[in-house]
Amino acid sequence: MATNFKKVWNTFIFSYLCKRKEIVMGKGKLAKFADMERYENVFQYPFSVIEQVPFEMKGRWRENYFHNDNPIVLELGCGKGEYAVGLAKQYPDKNFIGVDIKGARMWTGATQALNEGLKNVAFLRTNIEIIDRFFAEDEVQEIWLTFSDPQMKNPRKRLTSTFFM
Repeated sequence: MATNFKKVWNTFIFSYLCKRKEIVMGKGKLAKFADMERYENVFQYPFSVIEQVPFEMKGRWRENYFHNDNPIVLELGCGKGEYAVGLAKQYPDKNFIGVDIKGARMWTGATQALNEGLKNVAFLRTNIEIIDRFFAEDEVQEIWLTFSDPQMKNPRKRLTSTFFM
């Protein structure tokens, strides 16, 4: 099923980029997206795809990815993911999942975790509004909001707004 998702995702990205030629990508952004498609520690499920391909690991993160019974800690709005990687190094008895929608940023932490062989950290690229589709009840022990975007122009989009709480 993961292979089907990758095909759907790749087709979606390719068609989107072809239709939107006027978009100027940042330096190396497409290369980072290509890298992350191959990374075993990155799961990419944007809002537009999750309806078509259900997330098979919901309720099975420990069993299917981490292969341990350690508690799971989410870092919402993880950005580059460096904090999640640092926590994973400091607390090997916990599992960390960095969540953000910005894939090119997340590449930094995902690459570092792979290069350092960290098995207790993963990254989920998705919209935080649909986070409940990825985790079963009581599967996550802690949720951290460290340095998330303050959304100065639209306070309702802040992760600390009543909509998200």
